[in-house]
Amino acid sequence: MKVRTSVVGAVVALVAFSALIISSAGTASSSQDKFLAGVVSDVGRFNDKSFNQLALQGCRTGAKTAGGTCRALESRATSDYIPNLVRLQREGADIAITVGFLLADGTATIAKRFPNSKYAIVDYSVKDAPLANKQGKPLFKNVVGMTFATNENSYMIGCLAAQMAKRRGGNTISAVGGIPLPTVNIFIAAYRAGAARCVKGTKTLIDFSQDFVDQAKCKELALSQLDRGSKVVFAVAGGCGLGALDAAKERGLWGVGVDKDQAFLGAHILTSAVKKVDVAVASTITSVANNKYRGGTNAVFNLKNNGVGVGKISNKVPKAYIKKMNALRPLIISGRIKPPKTL
Repeated sequence: MKVRTSVVGAVVALVAFSALIISSAGTASSSQDKFLAGVVSDVGRFNDKSFNQLALQGCRTGAKTAGGTCRALESRATSDYIPNLVRLQREGADIAITVGFLLADGTATIAKRFPNSKYAIVDYSVKDAPLANKQGKPLFKNVVGMTFATNENSYMIGCLAAQMAKRRGGNTISAVGGIPLPTVNIFIAAYRAGAARCVKGTKTLIDFSQDFVDQAKCKELALSQLDRGSKVVFAVAGGCGLGALDAAKERGLWGVGVDKDQAFLGAHILTSAVKKVDVAVASTITSVANNKYRGGTNAVFNLKNNGVGVGKISNKVPKAYIKKMNALRPLIISGRIKPPKTL
């Protein structure tokens, strides 16, 4: 994958360039007497109204619960990842949270250098490289992966979207993804499947912007989908996805938010596929304070433990549609329905 390759290259170069910085960081400061949690954003930054913003909220909540403080370091470029993690190490952070797959390489580099420090990565499994070997065995006992079963809530939302499309006289919905990664594809695959289950013959248009930041790219793709008959656009692209939702607003059609409940964007938001990153981050931080941190494992968040969910639903949606969607929830939790994870 092109983006992935460039990220790896940047990290390798940075590791070589900043070897002195890492080696001089030492161990966590012994003068740190108050609990300190740290969070490092990806390049989408904390004002993305989505993924990174939720991680920041979770850091603040978790640190407060633990009787400490949260130190938030924003990354404006991939070259900021390791220096930001080193800074948290120097400041004596009890745990450092990294936000998303873009920080996987940096997390592995720092976790290896400081095996006695604790780390956790949002939306990434410790059973995937570079945090695991080829057999999927975790390499670091000081990293926790926070993973989300977003296929479960997305399946439900696909059902709702298909019903609303039919109500508007159409049989087409769509999704705009960022980069076609497993953590993006899982939303879209289940959204498509849920739509097909509830309204036979529903078509799902899928496009990728190859970007998580540039709103114009996502808006252009969404406008094209709407021109091709889509009645509902699902934005799975971080900050870039705001452009797709804006396209739906311009055309007087429906948009579906992601990660955070994005109903605040306006009346054009049908609902949101909520990934409770804030809850996951907060609980991971408090696990350190309560001596329940389990490095080398994944913490899984799903419908059953309310780690994922359906956001606020527009009051324009008929109750019968919501009832049909909600009927899927117990079937998914029980395993009678297994929403797909891959496209």
